[in-house]
Amino acid sequence: MFLMIAAIAVITPKTYAQISIGVNITANIAPPALPVYVQPACPTDGYMWVPGYWAYDNDSADYYWVPGVWVAPPSPGLLWTPAYWGYEGGVYGFHAGYWGPHVGFYGGINYGYGYGGHGYGGGVWAGNSFRYNTAVVNVDRTVVHNTYIDRTVIVNNTTVNNHNSFNGPGGVEAKPRPDEVAAMHEQHVQPTSQQQSHEHSARQDKSQFAKVNNGKPAAAAMNKVGGSRFTPGGAKAAPRAGNGAPNNNANNADRNKPNNANADANKSRNNPANADKAPAANVNRPANHNAAPRANKPAANRTNNARRPQQQRRAPNQKPANRPANKPEKKQE
Repeated sequence: MFLMIAAIAVITPKTYAQISIGVNITANIAPPALPVYVQPACPTDGYMWVPGYWAYDNDSADYYWVPGVWVAPPSPGLLWTPAYWGYEGGVYGFHAGYWGPHVGFYGGINYGYGYGGHGYGGGVWAGNSFRYNTAVVNVDRTVVHNTYIDRTVIVNNTTVNNHNSFNGPGGVEAKPRPDEVAAMHEQHVQPTSQQQSHEHSARQDKSQFAKVNNGKPAAAAMNKVGGSRFTPGGAKAAPRAGNGAPNNNANNADRNKPNNANADANKSRNNPANADKAPAANVNRPANHNAAPRANKPAANRTNNARRPQQQRRAPNQKPANRPANKPEKKQE
């Protein structure tokens, strides 16, 4: 009996690492390699970096890339443990990320920018303020001033060269360390509503799917949820095509505004102070093709069609003046 209990105690950490953190999605094929991308600058003091990852859509039976993004933590003092894929039992299981007082196990995956496979080196909390380690993270120093430099934490300033995207045979062979096991047992906070909206938005963008982009998404990272999209090289990417901005209800409300209200909204979009809101505005534009004014077109067509028969009846009245019928009569005289 004692030996059985001891055996259970030995395997518990591995089982907890692979199962109990929340494997709710599985796939039969491995996720694509992690793309290498440039991190956009942190736009606001207090935001935390959430690295990009491959999520899976069962309906499409395909992986789609969720861009890395700066987000606000649920509360001061919390750190982000990234999501990861783990291969076990013949399938690839998705372990969702979470917030907690310490960083837990994320499969040993090197996501870069402070997430080198274990822990986080991109910054530390000092009371209610977050200090950024600019040796590994990119911040906008015009708005973020609480920084320091510690190069000892550098593993690779971008995504690891072998691009391994999962834990297990064929991927990263890593096991949770004692401090990571301890972090697993702490109280966790689920991804924020903004993070969930961010993942949903990526799922609605078909260009983010691996079957479309061959594992090389054009939008690799974003400066904030609903903000500017960036290519792997760091250039601004094209706004997302089609509907499906993170807040669809807000978009619908915009389309239902009176004309004057829409004019005011357009003025706001053209204001240089709102430059980083431009992508969201672009997302809304295609939806205007389906806006209410189209409902007036059938009525206009019916009015035009009603006038056409009158125009067609006038045309025959003009032709008799040009008839050459009198010439043969003169020859007979």
